[in-house]
Amino acid sequence: MSEEAAAGLRWNNNVSVAAIALISYEYLILLDREVEYVWRRPWSLMSCLYLAVRYLGLFLAMVCACWGGLLYMPESVSYDIIVLIEWGFSVYFCFAEVILIWRLYAICNQSKLVLYVLVGLFIPIVALSIGIDIFLYSRRDVFSVQEIITPNATYCTMRFKIGPMPAIYTSIPIVCYDILLVIMAVATLVKHLREQRKIKMRPNTYMVMIVRYHIMYFALNLTNQILLVVLWVGMPTPAMSLSELFNGTAPFILAPRLIISIWDTHANDECVHVSTTFADCICWTSPPDFEQHEMDLCVGHPDSTISIEKEEVEVGTP
Repeated sequence: MSEEAAAGLRWNNNVSVAAIALISYEYLILLDREVEYVWRRPWSLMSCLYLAVRYLGLFLAMVCACWGGLLYMPESVSYDIIVLIEWGFSVYFCFAEVILIWRLYAICNQSKLVLYVLVGLFIPIVALSIGIDIFLYSRRDVFSVQEIITPNATYCTMRFKIGPMPAIYTSIPIVCYDILLVIMAVATLVKHLREQRKIKMRPNTYMVMIVRYHIMYFALNLTNQILLVVLWVGMPTPAMSLSELFNGTAPFILAPRLIISIWDTHANDECVHVSTTFADCICWTSPPDFEQHEMDLCVGHPDSTISIEKEEVEVGTP
């Protein structure tokens, strides 16, 4: 038992150091763009969402890395922290889904119907997530923390007292909702590509980027849900440690990068519509500036989906 516990502690510490290094590196390489696009500009809804996923994810990743064996914590403290982590994961998931919903709403020409449908379907997902957190992670007869004592160290580990079925049932509607988001994003992109091909214009850069991130997030969330279910089943220590490394880093990297990448591309395109601070810019549903000369040829074309602004906009550098 002592050898197995020592091996588990080594794996936990190695994975924790790797997670801290990865998250710290990700934070530092995006810091200059965060200062430029968030702190030096008027705030918008998207900048608030960015700060939520950025710093909540950073906090959760660091707490996850330190929990267990890297820093000693008494059993009672460890239990409270792991419950905080699990609830934090659910809150982070909700913020990340809101970002995807908002971006999908943008590329669908800001259709109110699309927004209402997506929000209406998302509210039960939020309620389910809250209910399962109460059922699984707030009851000691279902989930607890076990203190393991070795000759060289003392650390805590999670202990599940029920099977994986509740986690499986919870993951099904979440995965189905993500599938819906991906299908809608891909369908919107396919429609856009066909229309642009008919009028011989290049695809919208932002729409392609948003759909790509939708697909990446779907693959990541699907993997995350599978690993969460497997953790309840139990697996060898190396596999469990690597799974926890993935779950504790990958979600916190992708969501902030989605927003930063859009801002980055938007700034490089030198868009004239700067009053909205990239939150709901019309460039997301109309061609970028380098295609402006083609717009005049397409005005009045029956297949064109380009909307022409009737009001003057102030020209400036983002």
